[in-house]
Amino acid sequence: MLAALTACGSGHDDDDGPEAAPTIQLLSSSPDHVTGGNALIDITVPRQIKLDRRPLRIELNGNDITREFRPLLDDLRHLQAVVTGLRDGDNTLTAKIGRETATLKMTNYPITGPVISGPWQTPFICQTESFVLPDGSRLGPPLDANCSVATRVHYLYQKNTGGALVPMPSTTSLPADVASTTTLDGHTVPFVVRVETGTVNRGIYQNAVLHDPTREPAPTPLKPPKAWNKRLIAVEGFGCPGGWYIQGAAQGNISVAGFDFTLLNVRRLGEGYATFANTLQHASNNCNAVLASEAAMMSKEAVIETFGVPVFTVSAGCSGGSYGSSQPADRIPGLFDGVLIACTFPDPLSIALSGSDGHLITHYLMGNPNALTDAQIAAVTGYKSRKAFEDAANQAGRTDPVPARQDFPGYNSGVFNPAVPQELRYHPVNNPTGARPTVYDAARNIYGIDKATGFALRPFDNVGVQYGLAALNGGAITVDQFLDLNEKVGGYDQDANYVPARSLGDLGAILRAQQSGLQLGGNGGLATIPVFDVTGTYNEDTAYHYQWFHFAQRERMLKANGDTANHVMWRGNPVPADSAWDTFIRWVAAYKDDKSPASQKQRVVAHKPQNAVDGCWRSQTDFVAEPQTLSSTPDTTCNSLFPSWTAPRIAAGGPVSADVMKCALKPVNPADYSVPFTPDQLNRLRAIFPTGVCDWTKPGVNQTGVVPNGSFGPSPVNLVFDMTKS
Repeated sequence: MLAALTACGSGHDDDDGPEAAPTIQLLSSSPDHVTGGNALIDITVPRQIKLDRRPLRIELNGNDITREFRPLLDDLRHLQAVVTGLRDGDNTLTAKIGRETATLKMTNYPITGPVISGPWQTPFICQTESFVLPDGSRLGPPLDANCSVATRVHYLYQKNTGGALVPMPSTTSLPADVASTTTLDGHTVPFVVRVETGTVNRGIYQNAVLHDPTREPAPTPLKPPKAWNKRLIAVEGFGCPGGWYIQGAAQGNISVAGFDFTLLNVRRLGEGYATFANTLQHASNNCNAVLASEAAMMSKEAVIETFGVPVFTVSAGCSGGSYGSSQPADRIPGLFDGVLIACTFPDPLSIALSGSDGHLITHYLMGNPNALTDAQIAAVTGYKSRKAFEDAANQAGRTDPVPARQDFPGYNSGVFNPAVPQELRYHPVNNPTGARPTVYDAARNIYGIDKATGFALRPFDNVGVQYGLAALNGGAITVDQFLDLNEKVGGYDQDANYVPARSLGDLGAILRAQQSGLQLGGNGGLATIPVFDVTGTYNEDTAYHYQWFHFAQRERMLKANGDTANHVMWRGNPVPADSAWDTFIRWVAAYKDDKSPASQKQRVVAHKPQNAVDGCWRSQTDFVAEPQTLSSTPDTTCNSLFPSWTAPRIAAGGPVSADVMKCALKPVNPADYSVPFTPDQLNRLRAIFPTGVCDWTKPGVNQTGVVPNGSFGPSPVNLVFDMTKS
């Protein structure tokens, strides 16, 4: 090793100049968030230093580890190693040449976590015995209570007849029927894929990449797979209800509307991309964005320590995969260099909160079945139709811990994954201390807990919300109908039971929902990366994947950053997936290739492809370029093809961004309404809203954005909240 170091030093200038310190760079993670006891380190030796005269000594916590480092073949001044043996807690790495020393402080956490997500979720059901490996076998029993398994590697290949990848019979010889593939870099290689499976952050992680074990050594950062194009794709998932208290028995693989959001995406792997996933990035297993972000951060670190540093990392997904991309990107700037999102929601909280508004209205309608016509219900709630409204309202079930509640048709409360044993589940009478199946309790580390009950604090607040305000002002409902609805609509208690009074959200929970990014802010990492939003499948009639959610995300980015120059929206039924991916990836590659001193946002905007503009697709080949707007009227070509509607709180006067969790209040003023009130009606209105009505011209109470790299413990860096000390 010392010979190699000497060669490194003597391969440049002949003169032995003045002393200068080497530089140390941690490549696999931030120094504050190292995990698993390993770290990919780069040490750069100054050009004027010749190591045969001034030897380099590298130490970890006082122990000499110089021999672990190897020079890069394309730049001998750089020496790298995956340093192992970091202890939990503080570590010091030094690189010394003569009297000059460089120092790197690192904080290491166990590979099981947590790092920034707070105390472990309990209970937590291991599912390694159910997880199917690429060869069809199961992962097997966990090695410990933290659901750990030994890391293992499988090889798959594509046959020359095409199709899906199949297990390779041997790693010492290639099958006779193996196909070949040509990567984006022009390398033609056997279509053989290495799949690694292990556990990270108590989730099951996997990565996949082209690698031929018959011709190549096991990959390392210094010898990455030859066919890897140095691009990395994160695979996220879908869903949310039931995403609590489990490890997950499958990754979030999904193919929809021409898009292949899967770990074993044959096309992307054949082009040379690497992919990675963790079961805790899949919202059906884990509907807590802080934990999902941590899992993605740690799993990407594992990839880097196995293959090396990618030139860029992108995330792509539909539905739960859209917020599985956007929320981690916003929370942890630099985690992803771009996101392609389809079937978009800003976050699962937006679904839950708008559903909670709607569910109060369905409860009102159950008790007052003749109060409103179907057309009036659509006008009051903002949706296209009564059916569209009801499907969205039923999504309030993810906030309801009470099992099998008899309620509105299609409503599903107390949702658990079947893997969670019955005896661990919450029941208000039979098991009041059991695990509560709600989006709030799954993120109790962020919201905090009610010390009297142990339940998660809730951010839902509808004090001052005038349901049906737009319908009233538009003449769709009468004053008496408006008053009756708002008088009777009520709110919820901590068990999602209906109560006559409006819901009062906890101010701390409201604040932390935004600081954590559980409510997407758009002011963090999303502010400076390409965000490419596509429709997925257009459907404003059923199933709650409505377009207003797409516009809500863009409005939040606009409010946070002053523009949306780094955001593009394509609508269609569906959009051409290949065109969307090609445009998106060219955009990311171009700005990442720009090494100018311009800001990242400036580089992103400067390298936007010419066709990366708002528009809609009449067909797979007919694109209409025009700004995309939220409208149910045919005021543009795209809105005539793809009209869009809103939601109850927007129809109550709230912003399209749907980010005001608790509104500021103002006194009732008759001048604010387009219709007259009699004195009795006005008195009744003031009695319904004794503290005032929402003033949507003002920011919400405790309105704020995400805290980039915010921690909820145990890491003290950028600590937002530590439930163990509250």
